[in-house]
Amino acid sequence: MNKVLGLDLGSKTCGVALSDALGMIASPVETIRFDEDDYETACLKVVEIIDANKVKTVVLGLPKHMNGDVGIRGEISLQFKELLQKERDVEVVLIDERLTTVSAQKSMIASNMNRQKRHEMVDAMAAVIILQSYLDGH
Repeated sequence: MNKVLGLDLGSKTCGVALSDALGMIASPVETIRFDEDDYETACLKVVEIIDANKVKTVVLGLPKHMNGDVGIRGEISLQFKELLQKERDVEVVLIDERLTTVSAQKSMIASNMNRQKRHEMVDAMAAVIILQSYLDGH
């Protein structure tokens, strides 16, 4: 099985997680930082990771409102999916990401991670949660 990439896209950061070769365990890779709303730059950096790891499937968090509606942030994720698919022949799976950042914060607090480290890692850990939920379902 090929590795699977998980993404938690924000307006200035993109958390990145990668599965193991068996597709069982998600691990944080990095947090891509870019100028606000510069999704083209973010896409190119994600493409570098896709190429380096021979990724065929990308799991992208789809932010929804608590009532299930797709808002502006969700529309941006849909556009980012199209950007990725124009750059590379990959399957992009959208996963509901409601509360993943909250879950990531709680997990890191429970492990006694200091505030600075949590700030640096929250996006990558949210990507891990998004990717792991996909892996657990497959």
